[in-house]
Amino acid sequence: MTTVTLPEIEYKRLKQQAKAYQQLTGKLFEFVLHDPINHVIDDFRKTNLYSDLFLKDMEEGLRKSSYSKKKR
Repeated sequence: MTTVTLPEIEYKRLKQQAKAYQQLTGKLFEFVLHDPINHVIDDFRKTNLYSDLFLKDMEEGLRKSSYSKKKR
């Protein structure tokens, strides 16, 4: 691993930017993923690209995941 030396003020600025980025992306993805699971499955089903077994497995996975536990 390579060691990089930065002035303290630069380190603090980069750390603050990283924190702001994490907060922004966290909120962005929280708002993007808001469709009810049934709607997601129906959208996949309408494409006629996925088997019933796949859709059933995906629905079960979504219901068990944190996706279904997010507050909307």
